[in-house]
Amino acid sequence: MAPYASDDSTTAAEGREPGTRRRRAARYVVPVAVTGVAAATIGLVPALADAGDPDLPDITAQQLIEKIATSDVQRLSGTVKISTDLGLPDLGGLVDGMAGGLAGGMASGSPGQDDGGSAADPSARLTELVSGTHTLRVAADGPDRQKLSLLENAAEYSLIHDGEDVWGYDSASNEVYHATVPGSAGERTKERRQMPATPRELTEEALKAVDDTTSVTVDGTAQVAGRDAYKLLIKPRQEGSTIGAVSVAVDAKTGLPLKFTLTPAGGGAAVVDAGFTQVSFAKPPASTFDFTPPEGAKITEDGGTDRAPETGRKTEGDRAGERGGIEVIGEGWNTIAAFDTGGQGLPAATGGGGLGDLGDVGGFLGSFGDEVSGSFGSGTVFSTRLVNALVTEDGKVYAGTVTKEALVKAADARK
Repeated sequence: MAPYASDDSTTAAEGREPGTRRRRAARYVVPVAVTGVAAATIGLVPALADAGDPDLPDITAQQLIEKIATSDVQRLSGTVKISTDLGLPDLGGLVDGMAGGLAGGMASGSPGQDDGGSAADPSARLTELVSGTHTLRVAADGPDRQKLSLLENAAEYSLIHDGEDVWGYDSASNEVYHATVPGSAGERTKERRQMPATPRELTEEALKAVDDTTSVTVDGTAQVAGRDAYKLLIKPRQEGSTIGAVSVAVDAKTGLPLKFTLTPAGGGAAVVDAGFTQVSFAKPPASTFDFTPPEGAKITEDGGTDRAPETGRKTEGDRAGERGGIEVIGEGWNTIAAFDTGGQGLPAATGGGGLGDLGDVGGFLGSFGDEVSGSFGSGTVFSTRLVNALVTEDGKVYAGTVTKEALVKAADARK
């Protein structure tokens, strides 16, 4: 991402300080930046506290983003509540069965795993966060020690990173997953951040989308988990996005994002709402990151990311080559990903087709979509409260956080 740019405006507070002037917002690069994204226009309106909210010093959005970027919280522990509501239909056991089959297929490429995979594999377990409400306990002691525990009704799933070791433990099944992540501390930190789960990681992902198609302002102050915070408001300037706004509560002292809320353009409850309900910046006890597999536990060793694929098993590169790769259409918040499955759209009720041999599932899934047509032909749009996807009759797929009309327009233009 290119450095954020600001104009030469000063805040009202600066005008009240004769003979002095706060430095203008610096040009800098956010650590999670994506190369090539244009400079953003950042609002320079200082935060104004609402009634009952903490009265904090004035700050501009540019300065607040810089505060997030330079935040260096290495140690913390706390509880995070995350709620996700994509508006997906309740397909009951069908979804469970399909998810289990996919998880088993992914896991079968790993030495030491059976066809059913491991109940403690984080690649499957952390996907549970994409729906419903969950409570997480989190702890960190520098880049080499982190722990995340997903609390359930009568069980707990824990993911522990301690040096080069990563342990996953599912208490319900008494299964253990173990992997190693060799390399520098920075490389290991990058490796562990594959599934955003905390307000900080969600905020980093949101900031990647900030460019000149985005409005960024400071929207008052708040208290989160007993701490004073500024509220950063990120909104698309473009029409056609399903994203209404992203609100981030940023700890006034440390710059750590404490709460992340994404609301849809269509209104209603938040699609994602993740925030600390309790947080401490004291050093967690060393015992927090200790793990020894319980007696009798089934242990699955991951073979690592450098293992060779099984004979006859297609790699992601093979599949991408077959479907012609992913094409990016549009810019900013209206970006659409398009690719060709090389098939015939949704599978017929008898099975077959470009999306896999799903049998009667193909016709069943089609009933949840909206039929659309245009100069591209015809197809089906599957909608959630955030992400929409168009599957055309000739097997092309268009997906993004955009409206149904934007998908049809993109398909017509690409014909």
